[in-house]
Amino acid sequence: MEIKPIRTEEEYQNALKLIDDLIDCEENSKEEELLEVTSLLVWDYEEKYYPIGKLSPIEAIKTRIEELDLKQKDLATIIGDKSRVSDILTKKRRLTLKMIRKINKRLNIPLETLIQEY
Repeated sequence: MEIKPIRTEEEYQNALKLIDDLIDCEENSKEEELLEVTSLLVWDYEEKYYPIGKLSPIEAIKTRIEELDLKQKDLATIIGDKSRVSDILTKKRRLTLKMIRKINKRLNIPLETLIQEY
């Protein structure tokens, strides 16, 4: 297969299908190399044509909770009781430095995102 930049929506869709076909390939194989290169090309195309704006700290937390299939009560083990979590997620209360550190460590959300004004 010839490797070239993705320039059209059709090429993008074909690259996504290729990634789907290669996702379970054997490690250290030619297929894995093709998967890695194709993924980088897709990432570049998406950065240009499907940019995602920066998330606010609260949006980032909500998104990460969803990605990890967690509930608000699971967040309580990180930053405090359920009412505190509710206040944080509804922006009635601000994140503290201690909370930011714990969220960064446990949910792997970048500090740069968590320290933004909201």
